[in-house]
Amino acid sequence: QVEMEGSGGGLVQAGGSLRLSCVASGRIFSSAIVGWFRQAPGAERQFVASIRWDGGRGRYADSVKGRFTISRDEAKNTVYLQMNSLKPEDSAVYYCAAKEALGYQYSVWGQGTQVTVSS
Repeated sequence: QVEMEGSGGGLVQAGGSLRLSCVASGRIFSSAIVGWFRQAPGAERQFVASIRWDGGRGRYADSVKGRFTISRDEAKNTVYLQMNSLKPEDSAVYYCAAKEALGYQYSVWGQGTQVTVSS
């Protein structure tokens, strides 16, 4: 049974940076994909970024390209989301999630971590 635990949110001024962490426990297949999503109040949850557990290039939503970087540390079973040049519109609850492979649905979700960017 895989579990995901996200952390690292906080309050930051516009233009600042935060790094979110998602620690995975349990057996994770190399083909698994870990993603970050976010949900602002009154809005639908939206995709932010994803990466294969065995590495490779990350995928990003257009709204965060060039500002956010997803990476993973296999030794620590952790996926990171480095967020730079933050904007007020990046404020949301951020969730990490995992799925078995491309084409599957995200089935394991971590608890959310709040990111608030002040103007």
